[in-house]
Amino acid sequence: MQTAPHFNTIVIVGATSLIAQHCARQWLQASPARRLVLVGRDAARLESVANDLRVRAPQATVDVALADLTHAASIETMAERVQALCTPDAVLIAHGDLPDQAACQQQLADAQAAMVVNGLSPVLCAEAFARAMQPMGRGTIGIIGSVAGDRGRKSNYVYGAAKGLVERYAQGLQHRFAGTGISVVLIKPGPTDTPMTAHLKAGGARLASVESVAAATVAGMQRGTPVVYAPAKWALIMLVIRSLPRAIFNKMDI
Repeated sequence: MQTAPHFNTIVIVGATSLIAQHCARQWLQASPARRLVLVGRDAARLESVANDLRVRAPQATVDVALADLTHAASIETMAERVQALCTPDAVLIAHGDLPDQAACQQQLADAQAAMVVNGLSPVLCAEAFARAMQPMGRGTIGIIGSVAGDRGRKSNYVYGAAKGLVERYAQGLQHRFAGTGISVVLIKPGPTDTPMTAHLKAGGARLASVESVAAATVAGMQRGTPVVYAPAKWALIMLVIRSLPRAIFNKMDI
């Protein structure tokens, strides 16, 4: 029976996101002496998150690394610097934002930015760390996608297309590392109560708690589960949505 891995050193890309912050807290609560490397583009916000974690877990080692996650060269440099600093047991890629669909339809620059930050950037980050893990033959890469990537819908198809890219990439990476000690975990949150979805909450939408989504992410990465819906009910919901005949689906206002 294979023993579940223990993550002594964890890299969190997009560490200022609320889900990422709660994952970090849960990891340190379970094992306060871990080493975390927080990656992002805003130095002040990164240091604020790092200082909060240091107070919560004084035994932990918490480092920060800056990068422009929208450019391949910056991602590559960041990954090299992190790997010079430590050997990650796990990497969580958690950055992204929810674009305005109408704005993306009107301005191609907005659509491009949304596709880059939500699709291309996460897969380039995963590729950079996968390349480093391959010679070791071990490690876990967690990538936060979205249920929006399961089927294109008129309300958010630019965002959904970016997350669909993430899903296809994760599937290919899982195939590449099948039979090895490297796990690739795709986390698919439903609408979650974060600043990114404040407008949905204001409109009366029922949102999952960030703590529950973080718990599902941490547990899924620990198990090496290929796909994690968070909350789990979204697996059934999206199965139904994916299965709807086109003629019925096209009449739905979603």
